[in-house]
Amino acid sequence: MPSKEFSFELIAQSDKARLGKIITSRGIIDTPAFMPVGTQGTVKGIFADDILKTNTQVILGNTYHLLLRPGIRILEKFKGLHNFMNWNKPILTDSGGYQIMSLSKFNKIDLKIGAIFTSHLDGKKIILSPEKSIQVQKSINSDIIMVLDECPKLTTDKKILSKAINVSTNWAKRSKVEFGNDKSKALFGIAQGGLCKDLRIESIEKLTEINFNGYAMGGLAVGEKQSDMFKILNETTDFLPKKKPRYLMGVGTPSDILGAVNEGIDMFDCVMPTRSGRTGLAFTWQGKINLKNSKYQNDKSPLDEDCELRDLHRYSKSYLNHLIKSNEMMASMLISLHNIYFYQQFMREIQKNIQNGTFQSFYKKYINLFN
Repeated sequence: MPSKEFSFELIAQSDKARLGKIITSRGIIDTPAFMPVGTQGTVKGIFADDILKTNTQVILGNTYHLLLRPGIRILEKFKGLHNFMNWNKPILTDSGGYQIMSLSKFNKIDLKIGAIFTSHLDGKKIILSPEKSIQVQKSINSDIIMVLDECPKLTTDKKILSKAINVSTNWAKRSKVEFGNDKSKALFGIAQGGLCKDLRIESIEKLTEINFNGYAMGGLAVGEKQSDMFKILNETTDFLPKKKPRYLMGVGTPSDILGAVNEGIDMFDCVMPTRSGRTGLAFTWQGKINLKNSKYQNDKSPLDEDCELRDLHRYSKSYLNHLIKSNEMMASMLISLHNIYFYQQFMREIQKNIQNGTFQSFYKKYINLFN
């Protein structure tokens, strides 16, 4: 039975790679875990029931986009996003902090107020303060809530990075006060600092003083080299509390995930599986396959002969190639579903190998396969 209180259990460790369980009121999340992204209340092109059948245990929604559309009034009418989108497992919501960076031409930052957006939909002024972000996430009825943070673009300018840490720490404190003491949900802090070891450690230490249910590494996956991301994780993850879950936001390819697990990260999210699916790119145990390529025109083999979900094992690469070239929406639906299925199988294998003490062999076999 799901627990009424959020908790995390560290089960096993292989070097820095960790096997654990996040316990929520809506179910268990086995870690390392991958969260498909359902920004606007849907994982693009995939039915919620099919997402469940991939062994997905948690998905991600986005505060900023859901605030704009459908809006809080409608979400509250349904008592949250779970009922609205027909999903009964845990949901984590991004606070809107990433949109402060990705939609920077539509917003400005005020330390006291928060982020002031001009809606990219209709031009209306929207104020997303730390308090407002938490209120919206509570209306969404999120199981794991993120503090509002400032995520700077890729830079080595320490003044910019330090400012982001100061803003994010201030907003984290305010988010914690607004969150209150709801033990059925979790509030995660978000560390900034870019690729600067000293600044990232400073951010982590400030957040651990505030005390959160979990901690995220923000400000990565913003254009840096994979090797640089792995290096900063190697230098700083040991400063995160051992008995709390660790989340690397916006990552990534299977190789990104594998390398970050090797540095002690527990949770991941990315649009990669579905965005790639919409462009004809599939992830398999043989590596990446671009199904647009004419060499698959006569290929009778499926992407995965063992995947019976939606009879995916019955669809040949030749057929998928045909659907892509014909601009049929079925192509993106089938490939996106396959990619989510593959990602979750990949996570299960990571978990098994940590449990069995064979993670380093698995790591060496697959770390460069998807680059």
